[in-house]
Amino acid sequence: MTRTEVRVPRALALYGVIGVSGVLLDYLVFLLLLGLDALHPQVANAISTTVGITNNFLLNALLNFRTRDRVAVRFLRFYAVGLTGLALTFAVLQVFSGWLGLDPRWVKGGALPVVVFLQYTVNKKWSFG
Repeated sequence: MTRTEVRVPRALALYGVIGVSGVLLDYLVFLLLLGLDALHPQVANAISTTVGITNNFLLNALLNFRTRDRVAVRFLRFYAVGLTGLALTFAVLQVFSGWLGLDPRWVKGGALPVVVFLQYTVNKKWSFG
């Protein structure tokens, strides 16, 4: 029997690591903002998502895809994809936390994997393609 090796392209692996850093940063900022008890969960979500999106764009542009051309266009595309993720998370928070009364910390945590997968797919083809 031969052993089959599966190689993950460097860019995909680094995108994943960068994505995890953005998700963690997003979630930590969200928890910090909620802990202040001064912000509505949706406002905290908008701020934390923006921090995560910006982190991911900068790291992907500089370290992963090493793109220096059309930076503004790429950022706007990346941010548009991020805002789509924000809208999806907003809806999930509204339904499960706002209407059903579940803890927004758990709702946001559960929504993140789905949002990240969708954003990766679109960003790979549109923002950095």
